[in-house]
Amino acid sequence: MTASQTILSEQNSGVLKLTLNRPEKLNSFNEEMHLALRAEVQRAHDDPAIRAVLLTGAGRGFCAGQDLGDRDPRKGGPKPDLGHTIETFYNPLLRLIRKLDKPVVCAVNGVAAGAGANIAFACDIVLAARSAKFIQAFSKIGLIPDAGGSWSLARILGEPRAKALALTAEPLMAETAADWGLIWKAIEDDALMTEAEALAAKLAAGPTVGLGLTKRLIQEAAGTDLDTHLDRERDLQREAGFSDDYAEGVAAFLEKRSPNFRGS
Repeated sequence: MTASQTILSEQNSGVLKLTLNRPEKLNSFNEEMHLALRAEVQRAHDDPAIRAVLLTGAGRGFCAGQDLGDRDPRKGGPKPDLGHTIETFYNPLLRLIRKLDKPVVCAVNGVAAGAGANIAFACDIVLAARSAKFIQAFSKIGLIPDAGGSWSLARILGEPRAKALALTAEPLMAETAADWGLIWKAIEDDALMTEAEALAAKLAAGPTVGLGLTKRLIQEAAGTDLDTHLDRERDLQREAGFSDDYAEGVAAFLEKRSPNFRGS
């Protein structure tokens, strides 16, 4: 468990399970939780024993975004520099999640609003409870989507739906989010964590060298032309082919047994 109680950390069989733990505030971010979550994702980068990450929330919500209680304009004082908040807290976290060469599963157990929704969308596979909803709440307080939201919504959904969600702040229910391709699956509420934990365990037991390279290649695809991307496929396939995981996978296939991947 982390030193901060705002993030609960549990490592088991290669899976690092991280739980946002400010349920009384719908797991909204304060500075302590920002720093604790980033430290845990960094640990996933640094520790070879961690082979997959599972992110979820405590209580009835996943994450309500930024805690606005510390930024009450009625208290007076200088106006907050929200660009500094993004540069100091959100952007480093989003970059760490995207650059992590290990699968990141997100189990959205309730409302995901503002930056909470967009952090979920930055993960590799998103499962959500059927009762969960995603809200681009920024327009309600005169802000723009951050935590990568304006990028991920446009890239995944296209301009019309991205604009409508961002400008209206209308809730998007989990089943619709799945139908639109914004998340992987909507699951019955009482089955969410069982399925998410099973998926994370399956990924952690898989050929994580190849999984990490696959993640990297798919994330690069939108920003490269076909010829460049074909060259990247060649280079990363060469790297995957040199891995012990590949040798074990082929041997297991030929011997008609389950592979024992070690992530090397």
